[in-house]
Amino acid sequence: MSKLMKRALILGASGGIGGAVVKILREQHWDVTCLSRSVDQIDITNEDSVMAAFTSVKGPFDFTLIATGALEINSSPEKTVSHLLENNMIDQFTTNAIGPALILKHLRSFLDKKSSPIVSVLSARVGSIEDNKLGGWYSYRAAKAALNQIIKSFSIELSRTHPNACVLAIHPGTVDTNLTYKYASKHPTQTPAVAAKNILDVTLNKDSSHTGRFFDWADKEIPW
Repeated sequence: MSKLMKRALILGASGGIGGAVVKILREQHWDVTCLSRSVDQIDITNEDSVMAAFTSVKGPFDFTLIATGALEINSSPEKTVSHLLENNMIDQFTTNAIGPALILKHLRSFLDKKSSPIVSVLSARVGSIEDNKLGGWYSYRAAKAALNQIIKSFSIELSRTHPNACVLAIHPGTVDTNLTYKYASKHPTQTPAVAAKNILDVTLNKDSSHTGRFFDWADKEIPW
């Protein structure tokens, strides 16, 4: 492998967006490491599973994308608070907030303190408290808002030991995947390939001055 070849780690690599990102990076001659539930049996909600997955990879990584998560787990997003169910909310937090947090916990040792690693985590605009104008979707909104807080805190902590690192939350837009097919008719959609290109265009031109911020697929900053 060329000493100049950049290294990437993609979690959720078998999904629509993750897989498309892998394809683009490999076409650009990156050395890409993939982790996913369907191929590698990584369960991001189980710390032992996350730890085991990281023992199989070799860093450091110049770019990491956490493209995990789920919109519907046991039921559709709640339209009203009367539809809220305890177990559904727990599952949303476990998948969309705790899982990525565990990944960030074990990713840190795979980031070079002397270089400029970029860590990008797929979030969602509905996790923005300031942007919430419609209400509803209690569990998913709250889990993504929690994820955003985790990303922000991690960016602050990481900057103390990795001053050139950049940690970002990214809203990919509505992408035509199995995750969103029931809602695609209500919003403009883009293919996974286009979404992946947008994510990389937004992410790979950022540096430590952008760390701890939230951007959408069009490179517009989203309020927390």
